[in-house]
Amino acid sequence: MINLEATLDVTLKDGQEERDFKLKLGQEEIVNLFHHLYYGSRVWENTFWHGHHILKCPLDMWIYQEILWELKPDFIIETGTFMGGSALYYAHLLDLQNHGEIITIDFYPRPNLPTHPRITYIEGSSTDHIVFNKVMEIIGKGKKILVVLDSDHSLEHVIEEMRLWHPAVSQGSYMIVEDTNVNGHPVRSDFGPGPMEAVNLFLNENADFQIDLQRQKFFMTQNPRGYLKKV
Repeated sequence: MINLEATLDVTLKDGQEERDFKLKLGQEEIVNLFHHLYYGSRVWENTFWHGHHILKCPLDMWIYQEILWELKPDFIIETGTFMGGSALYYAHLLDLQNHGEIITIDFYPRPNLPTHPRITYIEGSSTDHIVFNKVMEIIGKGKKILVVLDSDHSLEHVIEEMRLWHPAVSQGSYMIVEDTNVNGHPVRSDFGPGPMEAVNLFLNENADFQIDLQRQKFFMTQNPRGYLKKV
């Protein structure tokens, strides 16, 4: 039986004032059921941006739009290019701001990736210090940087990425860890330790990042607890 009295505390921001939103566990169960429906349908594998695969929930894509407008980053560093749909999406958002570039990294670059003057493709491992140094050489010093981690989702790989890339994140910007919903959070309970476990481990090691729960305001997200703000 659903317990409608118990609550889950989530802090959301309304204008400049923070308010506590009490999500009843009955409502949480509805959110999780929809999450299972959405994820199990695999519609996220059949989602496109300007004809290019983008393996993201549209609700998260809207959150990205809000973050980019608020931050106006000089650079977005993305690990895990796949078919390039996400990089193209970011590029078009940055076009609207007339500012910013994307550097996207993949060990196995696919053919026919979208071309755009704001996108730079880097071939290599996102846990390789040589790749890190190459990216930081391109960016230079004093830039506002947002990092999105969306490559190999094993715990070992994600925590290596987080430890390598978090110094690049600007104060007040984000390191976004994608697909923290796997391994039973709430989907793919068979996945094994992955991004969510990496986030938990990283936060135990680092006090300069905190989870920004307001980025989960649409309830459904493929990145629960994955929007990490540098404070």
